[in-house]
Amino acid sequence: PPPRRPEAALPTIYAITPTYSRPVQKAELTRLANTFRQVARLHWILVEDAAARSELVSRFVAGAGLPCTHLHVPTPRRYKRPGLPRATEQRNAGLAWLRQRHQHLPPPQPGVLFFADDDNTYSLELFQEMRTTQKVSVWPVGLVGGRRYERPVVENGKVVGWYTGWRADRPFAIDMAGFAVSLQVILSHPKAVFKRRGSQPGMQESDFLKQITTVEELEPKANNCTKVLVWHTRTEKVNLANEPKYHLDTVSIEV
Repeated sequence: PPPRRPEAALPTIYAITPTYSRPVQKAELTRLANTFRQVARLHWILVEDAAARSELVSRFVAGAGLPCTHLHVPTPRRYKRPGLPRATEQRNAGLAWLRQRHQHLPPPQPGVLFFADDDNTYSLELFQEMRTTQKVSVWPVGLVGGRRYERPVVENGKVVGWYTGWRADRPFAIDMAGFAVSLQVILSHPKAVFKRRGSQPGMQESDFLKQITTVEELEPKANNCTKVLVWHTRTEKVNLANEPKYHLDTVSIEV
């Protein structure tokens, strides 16, 4: 038999990415796919906020050259108000898919789950850091919470607090891009999901992590949480002031 490639022993990273239709959607997904394509053993779980899979995202996934599962679930209209948490249904759909896929396989099942929103910028080093997650690992996030960065404060290898400019009273004052969870933890807490009821914006991370871990158990990564390896960059709102109301071009072009 051919020699086993060393990466076969690597735990798979499962990246759950909620996405929704907007002018920059394909640009954001392209940027993210270009990052993911350089990461060994990564499985992308792309979840559209839609009643059906869109042609744009389906075509994109087909040509992305990545192991990818394309799901869809619509956000109920009553939750689409400003000030309410976003992407809850989509992240939960990704969790449900993961559990369903793995429920009949024997442990241990090496794997790491990461919530990778499509409007962030990710260093490749971040994926090396998260791959050794035993339970729940954490690291700083740049350009978030009204500060240049937020981070877990670490003493003697343990998280003892949070450097944050926004709601420091949160049990886990951390952004969605600031933690990873081992697949084993996800499978051993089958009811752990993102909750709609009683969850305020910015509290979803805490409400989820409270179900699966404690602050004492967190594993600091990124040089004891002193390196920023992910940035909440977001994309500038697109100016479409000169876009014609009706289609005037002679060809139909997907953007």
